[in-house]
Amino acid sequence: MWTASAAPSGMHRKDFILNLNKEDRKIRGEVHLPDSTGPHPVVIICHGFKGFKEWGFFPHTARSLAQSGLAAITFNFSMNGVGEDPDTFGELDKFARNTFSREQEDLQFLIQQLYNRSLPGADFLDIHRVALLGHSRGGANSLLFALDHTDAIHGVILWNSVSRVDFFSDELKQEIRKKGRATLLNARTGQEMPVDREVLDDIELHRERFDLLSRLPGFTKPILILQGDKDAAVPIQAAQDLRNAAPHADLHLIHGAGHTFNVVHPFQGSTPQLNEAIEATTRFLREIFR
Repeated sequence: MWTASAAPSGMHRKDFILNLNKEDRKIRGEVHLPDSTGPHPVVIICHGFKGFKEWGFFPHTARSLAQSGLAAITFNFSMNGVGEDPDTFGELDKFARNTFSREQEDLQFLIQQLYNRSLPGADFLDIHRVALLGHSRGGANSLLFALDHTDAIHGVILWNSVSRVDFFSDELKQEIRKKGRATLLNARTGQEMPVDREVLDDIELHRERFDLLSRLPGFTKPILILQGDKDAAVPIQAAQDLRNAAPHADLHLIHGAGHTFNVVHPFQGSTPQLNEAIEATTRFLREIFR
C-alpha cells in the first residue's frame, strides 16, 4: 500500500506498508524518487538500534540522494518498536524481541518486493543496481545481508557502523541472562527500552554467520566506511577493524563528527559533517553504478 505525499521540488516520495504475515510484523517505508525519467539506481537505507526512518538525518539524506538522481528507500524494521505513530516507540514488546535474524528477514522481504516490482514507483527502480546504506547497527545488517546475497547487492555504505553484532555490555548481558529481560534508557524519550533473552540467543545460535570480521576477507563488492572521529557510541577502532578485514574498502574519517554527524532529533537542519557524509556517499554510488 502506498500514497504520494508532499515532497520538495526535484523528487517524489511514495509511502508503502508491507505485511510479513507473521508476528503482526509490518515494514513501513518510503520510496524517494528523482523528478526525472528512470529507471534509477536504488539505495536502501537501514536505521540502527533505537533508530527509525523518521529520525533526524534519514529523511534529509533520502531527499538529498533522490535529488542527485538516485532512488532512496527508507523503512522501519518491522520490530524496531515504532508502529503507526512514526515518531513514537509504541511497540516496546516488539522492540524487546528484535533479533538480527528478524531484521535480516525484513531486508530479504523488502528486497524481494523490489525485485517483484511490488514497491511504489516500480517502473522507476533499477533492480539491477542496488546498494545498502546502514547507520550503526544498520551497518552490520547491511553487511550481513550483502555477505549472504552477493549477487543482489552492488555495494555497501557504512555510517558509523558497529563491527560486531554482539555490542551489548557484559553487565547488560548478565542481567538479561539472569532475569530474561533487561532495559536500556532512551535518553531522548525517557523510556526504558527492553531487550529479551532471545536477542542474545539469536546471536549465539548464528555466531559464525554473524561474525562480520571473519567473513569480510572473502567479500569483494565495493564498501565505503564513513566514520566520525568524535563518535562516542562507536569508536574509530570499529571502522579500522572493518577496513582491515576488507582491505579493498575505502575508509573515510569525518573530522569533528559524532555518532549522528552532529544532527539532532527533531531535525533542525544539516551539519557540515552530515553534508560531507552525503557527498562522499553520492560519489561512491555514482562510481559503482556508472
